[in-house]
Amino acid sequence: QVQLVESGGGLVQAGGSLRLSCAASGRTDSTYAMAWFRQAPGKEREFVAGISRLGSSTYYADSVKGRFTIAREYAKNMVYLQMNSLKAEDTAVYYCAADPLIVGVRKESNEYDYWGQGTQVTVSS
Repeated sequence: QVQLVESGGGLVQAGGSLRLSCAASGRTDSTYAMAWFRQAPGKEREFVAGISRLGSSTYYADSVKGRFTIAREYAKNMVYLQMNSLKAEDTAVYYCAADPLIVGVRKESNEYDYWGQGTQVTVSS
């Protein structure tokens, strides 16, 4: 029904910035709650940021609040994660997720039906 592809990952020094993009295709005439998750080696997948179907609500993990910003451009079927003041502990594979039924923002990974393949973010210290 919907396909997601992440891009924008790479290697950056601590304190630097990256902007991740999630391109949606398929049934993009519908609205979806969107979120970013990340998974570091040996760790569980964790919620990073989410945005509601109409973009009126956002929510951030405490670890990234004030540093990361999630936004969407409906006309381009794109969702972004602007990451500033990056830290070594931000190193992970970042995944885009979408779900058509979520009201507001949910932090649980099993609430989302659609996932991208991930993009690697590595922060050197």
